[in-house]
Amino acid sequence: MMPLIVFTGATSPTTRERMPRGEAVHYRERALELGVPSSAVLIEPETRNTGENIRFSKALLEEAGVDISSVLLVSKPYKERRAYATACKLWRGVDFVSASTPMTFDDYVVSIGNAVLVVDMLVGALQRLQLYPSQGFMTRQFVPDAVTEAYARLCRAGFTSRLLAGGPSREPH
Repeated sequence: MMPLIVFTGATSPTTRERMPRGEAVHYRERALELGVPSSAVLIEPETRNTGENIRFSKALLEEAGVDISSVLLVSKPYKERRAYATACKLWRGVDFVSASTPMTFDDYVVSIGNAVLVVDMLVGALQRLQLYPSQGFMTRQFVPDAVTEAYARLCRAGFTSRLLAGGPSREPH
């Protein structure tokens, strides 16, 4: 069977201006511009988080009658681990590989245009890696002590805009 691409995503605070019709729609349009046949592309434009990306994509493929044995997850660099851990939890029996565009921290800051926002996103991503396994959203991931300590320092320094409000703790466990 020919490979199939599923683009997922509505908008997020960092993509709303650049992709007002939603991430999935814009990525599909770009793929078609690059010569990908429309028959090889499905979209799911309603998802608003990583769990929905996985669950809704799985449902979309099941509805289309597509039998899936392996999936390449492509995400932002800082979301690779969460995408992988979420997929492993929510979509059993499938082999996953997680990837992103290789880039330096500085290049990523330039692509977003706001260093504070990027650090806030990284802090929020780490909080989710720590909290979501106990909430059943993803498999547990090893986080080195040095990373946990850096996370705590960044929280104390005020990089907290992307932390989950009302979470069990704004400090690491």
